[in-house]
Amino acid sequence: MRLASFVDPSLGNEARFGIISGNHIVDVVAAANALHRAVPAISVKMALTSGPHTLAALKELVAAAEKEKLLLPIAGVKFLPPIPDPSKFFCVGKNNKRHREELAANKMLTEVPNEPTGFIKLISTMSGDGDEVVKPADITTLDYEPELCYVVGKRAHGVKKADAMDYISGFTLTNDVSAREIQKREVASGSRFWTAKNMPGFAPVGPYILTMDEVADTDNLWVTCDVNGKQRLRSNTGDYLYKIADVLEHFSRYVVFEPGDLIAMGAPSGVAVGQPNAAELYLQPGDDMVISFEGLMSLRTKIVGPA
Repeated sequence: MRLASFVDPSLGNEARFGIISGNHIVDVVAAANALHRAVPAISVKMALTSGPHTLAALKELVAAAEKEKLLLPIAGVKFLPPIPDPSKFFCVGKNNKRHREELAANKMLTEVPNEPTGFIKLISTMSGDGDEVVKPADITTLDYEPELCYVVGKRAHGVKKADAMDYISGFTLTNDVSAREIQKREVASGSRFWTAKNMPGFAPVGPYILTMDEVADTDNLWVTCDVNGKQRLRSNTGDYLYKIADVLEHFSRYVVFEPGDLIAMGAPSGVAVGQPNAAELYLQPGDDMVISFEGLMSLRTKIVGPA
């Protein structure tokens, strides 16, 4: 299933929970009420963290809604970040060999990690599909990092690698938008990518979350980034040095991951900073950026200047 948080402008600005059905979306609460059924879940987070019985009930509801034509065109809704309230948005860093080389060449990597490393994206930086992200006026090296992002389905602490996938309930796209000159300064000062990756809107997520049964293997997805219709990078999630099972085992030794938490797996190779013509590739106001999992989903972000 494909689960989304969205706004239907014809009904106001209230966030709603929906299930994608082809080119349409089922408003779960509205459909359940119209069909005189119990509402299985009122949010993406609840659907993905309440167990398989909830997902099964949602599948039955969607089938009934389709039969009764209780569908909204996707083109008429605005997608929001699917889970707007995770307790944490955890990001794996330096998780691609070629990306490590890109960072090292630009003095943004001072050591070669021998275990998974991570940092935090602030929840307030999340933005949705089609949202505008402001490039601060004094930032000249705004870069893109399309990433695979997992959803934790149940409380995870002391997880063993062999059991790790039992704790993952879905996946989505995220774009770890980064101000490289600030990142370089932070690395030089010994801090960990704090300001560079936590400016307003710097964490586009979505447009929806796929349950794990939607693909055969999340370690074999092609992720792309296009800017103004031209492909900037294409990389495979199989290139991650550490897989989600490694990451969850490593960090959950001491960190508790709560249901609904997000774990982004790290940047691919091919980002602007690693290219010989990087100055021409950094994002500028007016740029239309689309990251994708080929054949599955796309997430659009519009870069604008300060008001």
